[in-house]
Amino acid sequence: MVLTFFDASLPSKTPHLIDWNSLTLITSLIIASKALEMSGIFVRLSSKLISLSGGSQRRLMLFLLPTIVFTSSIIMNDTAMLVFIPLVSLTSELSGADKAKTVTLSAIAANVGSALTPIGNPQNVIIWQKYGIPFRTFTCSMLPFVLAWLAVLLLFALAVRDRKLGTKDLPPVHLKTSAFLSAVLLIGLDVALAETGRPLLTLPLTVLGVFLFSRAALFAFDWVLVLTFALIFVDFGEVSSMVASAGLVFPNNDLSLMLTSSLLSQVVSNVPATVLMIGERSTWLPLAVGVNAGGTGLVIGSLANLIAIRIAKIKLRDFHRISIPYFLIILILSALLLMMRA
Repeated sequence: MVLTFFDASLPSKTPHLIDWNSLTLITSLIIASKALEMSGIFVRLSSKLISLSGGSQRRLMLFLLPTIVFTSSIIMNDTAMLVFIPLVSLTSELSGADKAKTVTLSAIAANVGSALTPIGNPQNVIIWQKYGIPFRTFTCSMLPFVLAWLAVLLLFALAVRDRKLGTKDLPPVHLKTSAFLSAVLLIGLDVALAETGRPLLTLPLTVLGVFLFSRAALFAFDWVLVLTFALIFVDFGEVSSMVASAGLVFPNNDLSLMLTSSLLSQVVSNVPATVLMIGERSTWLPLAVGVNAGGTGLVIGSLANLIAIRIAKIKLRDFHRISIPYFLIILILSALLLMMRA
């Protein structure tokens, strides 16, 4: 409504500002991820990791964080938080672990893991579709950065004071095999269709598959989230046009683009920052590195962060005490890796 005050033609331009390919693919992946979550596989996996920790908080973190990283590379990082944060929070309360540190490191792990693949988070989906990057090329290019970020994350975990955890087990969870297998196949199908330039087919096929094998996921899925992403495309696409009309240009060299996008993510979150900065640039990697690193700083940097602190009810001060130092360290590391590639 505010933007319409400055540009009365915005309502008529709205359908053209939405990246329908990316929005359709994001929606399909979130639905399939919800079905995967509701199959119970991740709850069972987390329960197993907790039992393997042997009562050590530090060992639990060293098991749990890589699991969240890996999971977030397959399902959306927001979904990973909805899966793991209730478990992390409950486990911390039952065992006496430091909940604020555990939840913060888990949120960072979700952002780190999601950076690896084109399907890990919405900003990667947008970049993947905009630049037409092969799935393997995207993943291999992001791998050195994600490994560096993971190494720093594990060092942060090792720095957490070890505590003896309680021995109360989480209740067993029944695995819904048909829901699990169908969700895995649907995610693979979505990737294949996107790779072959047919992302608009992903939504009807995903909805059909989930309806047949995991119908409850369609009712549990947050459809308002789709509207949120649509409005992000409209609002920040319009802001991008206004910036261009004013003659303002974002930095174009790799290092400046990475730093600008990561810092902008601290102000408007990383998905809007991606829409605002994507433009017609020849290099996609600095933008991808910047917006993904940007998700690990201030809580507003990523929707996954907001989900984590909302579910776990931890204080912003406690979250930022870990997230801001982590963000500054990986920003320096990412800059060095980019300069080494040049």
